[in-house]
Parts: sequence; C-alpha cells; structure tokens
Amino acid sequence: MSTYLQFIVLGFGLAAVYIGLSGGLLLVYRSTGIINFAQGATAMWGAYVFAQLRRDGTLVLPIGSLEFDEKPSTPVALAIGLLMALLLGLLTHYLVFRPVRRAPALAQVVVSVALMLTIQALVVLRFGPNNIPIEAIVPDGSLDVFGTTVSSAELVMAGIMVALSALIWAYFRFTRAGAATRAAAENERGATLMGFSADRLAALAMVMASFVSTMGVVLGASLTGLNPLNYSLLVVPALAVLLVARMESVATIVIASLALGALQSVLNLLTGENWWPVWAQSGVDQVVPFLVIIVILFAFGGRIPSRGSLQTVKLPDVRIPRFRPIPAAVVVVATGVLLAVTSGTYRFGLTYSIILMLLALSYVVITGYLGQISLAQAAFAGAAGFMLSKVTTGWGLPFPVALVFCSLVAAGLGMLVALPAFRIRGAQLAIVTIAAALAIERFVFNNYSLTPPSGNPIANPTLFGLNLGVREGSDIARLSFSLTVLVVAALVVWGFIRLASGDTGRTFLAVRANERAAAASGINVRLTKLVGFGLSAFIAGVAGCLIGYSAGQLSAESFTVFVGLQVLAVAYLGGITSVGGAMIAGVIGPLGIVYVLLHNVFDFGDYYALISGLALIATAIVNPVGVAGEASRIADLVRSRRSRPPAPPGIDSAPNADDRKVAVSDAG
Repeated sequence: MSTYLQFIVLGFGLAAVYIGLSGGLLLVYRSTGIINFAQGATAMWGAYVFAQLRRDGTLVLPIGSLEFDEKPSTPVALAIGLLMALLLGLLTHYLVFRPVRRAPALAQVVVSVALMLTIQALVVLRFGPNNIPIEAIVPDGSLDVFGTTVSSAELVMAGIMVALSALIWAYFRFTRAGAATRAAAENERGATLMGFSADRLAALAMVMASFVSTMGVVLGASLTGLNPLNYSLLVVPALAVLLVARMESVATIVIASLALGALQSVLNLLTGENWWPVWAQSGVDQVVPFLVIIVILFAFGGRIPSRGSLQTVKLPDVRIPRFRPIPAAVVVVATGVLLAVTSGTYRFGLTYSIILMLLALSYVVITGYLGQISLAQAAFAGAAGFMLSKVTTGWGLPFPVALVFCSLVAAGLGMLVALPAFRIRGAQLAIVTIAAALAIERFVFNNYSLTPPSGNPIANPTLFGLNLGVREGSDIARLSFSLTVLVVAALVVWGFIRLASGDTGRTFLAVRANERAAAASGINVRLTKLVGFGLSAFIAGVAGCLIGYSAGQLSAESFTVFVGLQVLAVAYLGGITSVGGAMIAGVIGPLGIVYVLLHNVFDFGDYYALISGLALIATAIVNPVGVAGEASRIADLVRSRRSRPPAPPGIDSAPNADDRKVAVSDAG
C-alpha cells in the first residue's frame, strides 16, 4: 500500500495542472459561454516565457525578444511570465472571443481550436518543438504520511492550486463582479439592463483564467518539462473535470482533479505489473478522461447548465448541390492534366490535396450538412489506414476491396462515436469527439503492441495486374497512383452529391435546422445521426486508406489529433457547407500543393500552421461561410442584380428576395 500512496501523491502534481486548466475553463465559460479548447495552449505561453528567462535571461515575445544582462531571479521571472499570460488573456478576449460571443456553437468551437493551433505553432516557432526543462518553484522534500515517505513537492503544488481555487470561489460568491458574472450566465440581457458590462466582466474573468491556468502549468511542468503538444492537449482531461463539476462547482473541480490525477498515476504504476495485459500498457490513462466525459454527458448531458445570451446566429447556409456533368468533367480532366505535367514533390502535393479534399468533405457531411461538431475525423481516417495495413499484408485483400472494407470499418467506428450525439450536441459533442480522438490516438495508434514504432507496411495497390503504387525508384509520386486517387475521389464526390441532393441530404438539413421539428415531421433523428456519422467516417476512411497507400506505411504521426484539427481549420476556411469548400481545403491543407509551394518556393513551410491558424480565426470572425460560401454569395448577388429590370428614372428600385436574404445573412 505504501507504493500506491506514493503514486497517489505523485499524481497530485498532474492534478495541479488540471485544477488550473479546469478553473480557467470555468471562468471563461461562466463569463462568455465559450468552451475554450485553447486553455492549455494559452497557459503554456507564460510558462515558456518563465522557463526561457530562467535558462538564459531572454524574454521571448511573439515577435522579437529582449535580452537581460543577468538572468532574472525566480520570482521576477515568474512575475514576467504571468504578466505575459495576462496580456495574452486580454488579447484573446478582445480580438478572438468577444467577436464570436453571439456566434453559433460551431464558430465558437472553431475559433477556440484555431487559437489552440495558432499558439501551439507560435510556441514551436519561438521556443522549438522539443521538450524543455522548467525550474521548480516549489522545493523538493519529503514527509511521512501514515508511515510512508512521500514527496512533499506535489502536495505543496496541489495546495497552491487549491488556494487559488478558493479565491475563484470567493470571487463568485462574495464579490459584486462575481455575482454579476453568475447573473449574466443565467440571463445576460437582464445583467446588461441592470448596468453591468458583460464585456468587462468577461475580460476580468479571462485575466483570472490566464493567471490560474498558467500557475498550474508552471507547477506541473517542473515535473515533466514543457512540451507544446502535450500541454495543448491537457485541456481534454481538464474538460472532463469541468463536466464532472457540471460547469459550475469550484469545489468539485478540485476534488475531481485530485482524483483524476491520482487515478492516472496509479494506472501508470499498474501498467508496469507483470499481470497487466500487454495490449493495455499504452495510453490507458488517456482512456479514463474519455470514459468520464461519456458517463457524465450521458447521465447529465441534458441538465448541464448553459449560459444565457443576448441572441444566437444561425449556421452558414447550405446549398443543395447539383451534379453538372460538363463542369465536373472539366475539373477532373484539368486536374488529370496538372498531375501529368507535374512531377516529384509538386505532383505529390497535388495528389495529397485530392486526399485532403476527401477528409475535408467528411467535415462537410457531419458538420456542414448534419450540424454535428466532430473533432474525431482524423481518428476515423487512421482507423481505416491501420486496418488497411492488416488486411493488405496479413489477409492479402486486393485493391479496391481492401479500401472499401477498411472504410466500412471506419464507418462502424463513426457510428459508435455517434451514440453520445443522441443526447448532446454543439460544444459538448465537440468535447466528446476530441476526447475520443485523443483516446484512440494514445491507446491504439501509439500502442506498440498494435502499431509497432517502425510503422505499419501497406502493400501497393494493384488492379488487373497493373501496379498502382505511389513510388518506383526515384519517382516519389507515380502518375498511375495519382490518377487512381483522382478517380476514387471523383467517385466519392459524385456519390456524396447524389445523396446530398436527394432525400438523405434533405433529412440531414432538417435535423440540422431543428431536431424537434424534424422528429415531429416523422424523421428518425437518431437514425439520421447514425447515418451521417457513418457516412462522414466512411469518407474519412477512404482518405485514410489513400494516405496509407501514399506513404507505403503508416505511423501514429499520420493521424494525430492536431492533424484532424488542422484539416477542420482548412475545411472551415474553405467553406464547411459545400463541395467547393472541401476542394479549397484540399488545396490549402497541410502537405497539399499550397504547403509545397510555401515550402519549396517561399521557404515558409515552417510558418504554415501559424498562417492557417490566424487565417481561420479571421474567417470564423469575419466570414463564417468560408471562401467558397463568400464566392457563391457574391455570384448570386451579381446574378440577381443583372436579372433585375431597370427602375424608372427618379424611382429607387426595391431589393428583391435574394438581396433581402443576403442582408439578413449579413446581419446574422
């Protein structure tokens, strides 16, 4: 029992991070109504500033840096790091969250995901991608607890964060600003009429959230070091803690954080035991937050309090697609010509853009048409890709049977993840899907008993004796493979257009518009969600298989959570409600042709993630319909004005119905 007690106490160091992040999430949510997926990323910026000051006396800024003659002392460096975190919190509020405060849940989720990607990319650029140590601000020591010697540092860390949480509770309970924040959470209009400024309350809460979250990261990172990927994703278990607290109880946040940190620490101990199954030795600690989220949302999803708001804005409009043979043939032939006249990395970039278009199309199905926010599409693609390795090398399934079979496996996984969507939607569903994606990545893709670190080889596709593989000698992108990808993508897009323009598409849109009204009209909402998740996961699975064929072997890095979030970013940027938007997303997506051009011609490849994150933030705020949606809107406006008969001299013409529609959408 002494060993278990020691590991429980060690888990309190991780719990300190959870207390800080979940406390920050609570403050942001209660003041703005936004679930900030970027809480971990924003918190680690101040921690990185502190660490760099203590390493060499350099104050790293987003642009440029300042050199101190001598390294600042630990208290001074900590104060500067916290000050940078507070400034980042203010900028985040006024430049990012305030403009989308009345936007639909999709725009709020997208803008917080974009902020996560932007800050994570900025940290990599300014501090490097590798793990760096951070000086401990709590001295090492030990003490006896029930006859067992345990570390005192973790207990002190947890104690500091408990004290900060008590201050958050006191703020909500005893201060006028805290009471106003709680009142605005229930009825923002009423709080505004009583003379309170929701923006100022939110700005204050954002500053407090930045402080408490950064302190948690500074304390916890002294045990593990700072890593831009891990600390960005620690928001997932913090979200699990927030849901256990039903987004309102500070005391429950503290208790749940301590319990989760201790449980994960004990699980890490148990995985080293001889009796523990080999297949469950990796990533099991990440499965726990996912299970917690599932249980809480299934049990209390309908009763988790939501924040009152002044108004809501509808999702971007969806256009029913129509299959036009001549324009479609022109696009396919033109793409084929481009593939034929290019070679090397440029042909590979074009080919990968086609594959990314399919992955973005899966977001169009699930989010654009069905209105469900899924952050697990890369996990579905990865499931199909890793299954492809098994069936091609172990079972000998030929192409295209293997591709269809593995995509159906991904569809089944998508339907399984769809089960929580029966009870929840919006940002809560986004929490479930990102937790599922992280659990699949850590428990399956990073599990060496299932996916060896050397990679999973995939047999080359062949058809009627023809080798359709991607590589041959020095040619890294054979034309036969690129044309195969083009044909597969064309068939998938054609199938999607047929479904979207028929009864299935109209059913999706009815559920997207109003689930209760759809059910009242005789639509089976649960079956529709299952079909939508299955279809989107199938398309993502096709993309995952093509990624596997393009690489020849797969590793976990091909389908990380961040890959899925980057594709979501470009899908929203291109236009998440149309096939044209998916095509634009493929062109500008990671490793696509624009990325290749940025890397080869302009040498901007390292800045791709930062540029795409900033572009997504701007798109979600200014132009939520995306590039394709805005181009379509302008084209409609031009056509309507051309078809309008000229007004008699001296008489102003009245706007027609199309103009009124545009005006309403813009006012949104």
